[in-house]
Amino acid sequence: MNHVEIERKFLVNKDLWALLDKPAGIPFIQGYLSIDQDKVVRVRVAGEKGFLTIKGKSDTFSRSEYEYGIPVTEAREMLRLFTTEQVEKVRTRIPAGNGLVWEVDEFLGVNSGLIVAEIELENQGDSFEIPGWVGEEVTMDKRYYNAFLSLHPYNSW
Repeated sequence: MNHVEIERKFLVNKDLWALLDKPAGIPFIQGYLSIDQDKVVRVRVAGEKGFLTIKGKSDTFSRSEYEYGIPVTEAREMLRLFTTEQVEKVRTRIPAGNGLVWEVDEFLGVNSGLIVAEIELENQGDSFEIPGWVGEEVTMDKRYYNAFLSLHPYNSW
């Protein structure tokens, strides 16, 4: 089992995204149990599934990641008991070819107006096609990390 996430992150052109015929997205709500410079610990409800995730410090496009499914009732309870600032979004998955998938997050609440697309790769040097609705790359801009957005909402920038 590979515990390394290799991910590239991009802003989305809202006007072109709005024109796409796309599948229904899945609602996400997530909160952070711990945020520091070396790791984040996140609890998430994605649709009707719960997850607990530990992510290490970013190193270029990659970082260690351990994610575990947990009962959704426990995930909701952890969000209620142990988190204060939460990130809400709707995630839409768009096939990208070569077995890759774009995960497009349309943020809600205090982060509304922000749309970010991520693509997970097998290797840092893997090539992939960038569709026209995908804009500026923000992989190395920490402001677009969900943990940062939980503490510094997009609408306060």
